[in-house]
Amino acid sequence: MTTESPSTSTNAHAREIVAGERFAFGANWTAFLSRLNDERIAVAEQALRDMLGVRDLIGRTFLDVGSGSGLSSLAARRLGASVVSFDYDPQSVACTEELRRRYFPEDPTWQVLQGSVLDRAWLTGLGIFDVVYSWGVLHHTGSMWQAMDHTAAVVKPGGRLFLALYNDQGIRSRIWHRIKRTYCACPRFLRWLVIVPCFVRLWGPRLIIDTLTGNPLRTWRGYGRNRGMSAWHDVVDWVGGYPFEVASPKELVRWARERSFDLDVQVTAGGGLGCNQFVWTYTDRSITSALGTPGISD
Repeated sequence: MTTESPSTSTNAHAREIVAGERFAFGANWTAFLSRLNDERIAVAEQALRDMLGVRDLIGRTFLDVGSGSGLSSLAARRLGASVVSFDYDPQSVACTEELRRRYFPEDPTWQVLQGSVLDRAWLTGLGIFDVVYSWGVLHHTGSMWQAMDHTAAVVKPGGRLFLALYNDQGIRSRIWHRIKRTYCACPRFLRWLVIVPCFVRLWGPRLIIDTLTGNPLRTWRGYGRNRGMSAWHDVVDWVGGYPFEVASPKELVRWARERSFDLDVQVTAGGGLGCNQFVWTYTDRSITSALGTPGISD
């Protein structure tokens, strides 16, 4: 198995950060790890179970494309999968390595690598997997559709592809694109000028409603019950998340169908802000017509 990406990845990432062309996701996830607890981990595990429709992942291989904080990789490993995690951002790689050190020290069935999903040769060198997972990542590569094709290429016949990608809101998405680009281009000491009004826009109405109903911060405190993430770190991730691309559910369903993926689960953002989530099964007819579709069983 290939264990290293090209040595230029770290330097390229650093240049993009300095040039204001990319958000430092890893720095945000480093801060998030200080707030990680057993409850958030349990939530992340349950989210995987629910979307994949399984009790565990024992005996399955799991590729985490853009591992970020490493939380989803940790959840998959705790569910019994053999995990390969990678990220383009070296600080995100360090976060994932830290979670492996805390919970699965020197575990040979959890590999953590640095690499780019846009490097098809490197990615396919990792092999093929029962579950290929990428939550909120591929729309930040700068070449989302290419990244999706590369990701799909490493799913085993009968395996599952779990993607979450930003919903296309039309003109609103174009406005957010400008905001995110502005945030990343700003000097650090001026970024509060972008994030404060965005925070008010994103959370102000909800916080006011909770206060008026006598339960201030109710929604804010309960935010992590979704995927185990914290509200504040998701706000920073959202506002700064650049590059930024979007896709409609219809576009994603068509893309998957053209590549022999059958839809299992679809959870959309309801036309609003956030990610549309999909789980597909790869039904390569040239193989599965003779062997059947193994998929993931309970």
